[in-house]
Amino acid sequence: MNIRVENTQHPSSMPGSEFGFGRIFSDHMFMMDYNANEGWHDARIVPFGRLSIHPASTVLHYGAEIFEGLKAYRRPDGGVQLFRPIENIRRMNDSAERLCLPQIPEDEAMEILTTFISHEKEWTPSAPGTTLYIRPFLFGNDESLGVHAVKNATFVIIASPTGSYYKEGFKPVRIMIEDEDVRAVRGGTGYAKCGGNYAASTRAGERAEQMGYSQVLWLDGVERKYIEEVGAMNVMFKINGEIVTPKLTGSILPGITRKSCIELLRSKGYKVSERLLSLQELVSAMTDGTLEEAWGCGTAAVVSPIGELCYKDIKYAINGGKIGELTQSLYDTLTGIQFGRSEDPFGWTVRID
Repeated sequence: MNIRVENTQHPSSMPGSEFGFGRIFSDHMFMMDYNANEGWHDARIVPFGRLSIHPASTVLHYGAEIFEGLKAYRRPDGGVQLFRPIENIRRMNDSAERLCLPQIPEDEAMEILTTFISHEKEWTPSAPGTTLYIRPFLFGNDESLGVHAVKNATFVIIASPTGSYYKEGFKPVRIMIEDEDVRAVRGGTGYAKCGGNYAASTRAGERAEQMGYSQVLWLDGVERKYIEEVGAMNVMFKINGEIVTPKLTGSILPGITRKSCIELLRSKGYKVSERLLSLQELVSAMTDGTLEEAWGCGTAAVVSPIGELCYKDIKYAINGGKIGELTQSLYDTLTGIQFGRSEDPFGWTVRID
């Protein structure tokens, strides 16, 4: 496809290795517009800058917005690669369908993504544990009030050199089990990666942070008895040798790192069960010691060991508050593939150069 390029007249230099998460941005962004008559058009790479939208824009009033998150990794040979980007594209289109936003054909989306990252590849840092975080997002911008399917939309990609998602780094985190607010329900937008899901989770997250916890662990929104996911990640438990992760019922985000963990664990012979996991079963496993390890998994943190869960003010230490052997192995294997330090037997990586 024809992608117009307008290079910045004021290039900036990437700072050192202390990036934090999502605070610094590369020099350019990708943009493309949609309307019902022309479809997607005017694909362009332009200098990073502010967006201008109408005060009645659909996204401001009705939350017609979706986004994705993936990373570019610097290999030992200096090249840059992506990890399973087609999965992000497919999930983005699933999210778009749920929110009545226009979808982008997979081949065009892949071309857009690889072209943009190739243009911004110098912003991929090389310090240990650092990556170029990529944030595609798509929003409706009809310039009129009224609830209806979107007829005008904008697609944007921005990129941010990034360090560790958690300030603790790869260390066991403390998680609070939330039993008041709910994140999503079946039939809603829980499986879509849209801003409203995250906005709805903020209140519980703030309460947890004030109590010294990194995130919350959500229960299902109907019966309040089944484990669903952590605030920004899917979650997995090793219970008496079995790997258990909540099954995708429509209220849980189908994580790409989750999928990768499942496929990797099964390839190594582990029994992985995607099933309903009740809070009662989890508390029993924490009480009798059969919960051996627990971890969150997602693009931002990759694998995040859970060292403590708190429910009803009762604190449960997991694996003595230490990183579990399997958790460490998963992290090492996934990051090894992502950064090109290890063989990729699954064909998950896509080289940019």
